Amino acid sequence: MTKFATRVENVSISGIREVFEAAGDEAINLGLGQPDFPTPAHARRAAVEAIESGQTDAYTSNKGTPQLREAIAAKYDRDYGIEVDPGNTIATSGGSEALHLALEAHVDPNQEVIFPDPGFVSYDALTRIAGGTPKPVSLRDDLTLDPAAVEDAITEETAAVIVNSPANPTGAVQSEADMREFARIADEHDVLCISDEVYEHIVFDGEHHSPLKFAETDNVVVVSACSKTYSMTGWRLGWLVGSGDRIERMLRVHQYVQACASAPAQFAAEAALTGPQEPVAEMVGSFEERRDVVVDGLEDAGLEVPTPSGAFYAMPKVPEGWCDEVLDRGVVVVPGEAFGSNGEGYARLSYATGMEELKEALEIIDNATAAVREGRSRTQGSP
Repeated sequence: MTKFATRVENVSISGIREVFEAAGDEAINLGLGQPDFPTPAHARRAAVEAIESGQTDAYTSNKGTPQLREAIAAKYDRDYGIEVDPGNTIATSGGSEALHLALEAHVDPNQEVIFPDPGFVSYDALTRIAGGTPKPVSLRDDLTLDPAAVEDAITEETAAVIVNSPANPTGAVQSEADMREFARIADEHDVLCISDEVYEHIVFDGEHHSPLKFAETDNVVVVSACSKTYSMTGWRLGWLVGSGDRIERMLRVHQYVQACASAPAQFAAEAALTGPQEPVAEMVGSFEERRDVVVDGLEDAGLEVPTPSGAFYAMPKVPEGWCDEVLDRGVVVVPGEAFGSNGEGYARLSYATGMEELKEALEIIDNATAAVREGRSRTQGSP
């Protein structure tokens, strides 16, 4: 009989990917979190120029090119007034690898990792792959993570707490007061705070705050990426920021699983970070317009939905059978339980698609919602 490692047997295929792969070509896809904007032209040009000039024919440093790491460090000073040593950064193959490295380097078998529920699908899976024990924490009614609930969940077995703002799947943005508290909790309890800031620049209401700014110890590691901010999901370029000791331990994992991030992607990322930021502002403005249309459309359909303050997701409460009915009518959404047990009764919709498709999808959702509530669901065999 074929045997597999228990840590892999306990991990399921992502619910996001299952829905995405099952959708037909004609479906309107509100399931995948992928911006529908092109990568900024100056970033694309930088990659092409690097390829044509032969700068991408060899491995880069394990940590990434010096120029990219300097650009990452400068970004934190420019955007948040946080002084970062370029040596305390690692360029990774997307934010996903960065999160994997942070957990692998800091979590021993059976140690606990606290994270939001509902929360990004990788938190549970990557904790298990690292040999850790997932410890999900319920959200507030506004779908933000409560620092007090996190602190109550900490035990002697806690290795790390994952904070995500702006959040996937909820679109919630944590307040400055919350982020100060997460930093304090990490300091006082001597646990690692992994701050997932992949959506850091996609904020409509309020501001993004990083616990890195408020920590008094080295107990904060930041995960971020070019994927969402610069519409570079396919480039697979992310990074880690942390203390020298933590970076060195994460580098030990990175150099064996990846060696270095893609060289062309590193040149593109450097250009994205240091070049004109107008494409980002234009994209965020468009997402905010779509957010308003989506929230209004869901409310008009009779669904309860907290207004997301960032990212490009909405997470309405939905009746039983709703996701199947919507999918059967040609709109891809992700059932909330894909993001944790507390996601049951919700669905995640991504509005990272064109306005016309969104309006068409909302009309379908309106009809599907009425059908489910009136007992006319197609998926239940009703007329």
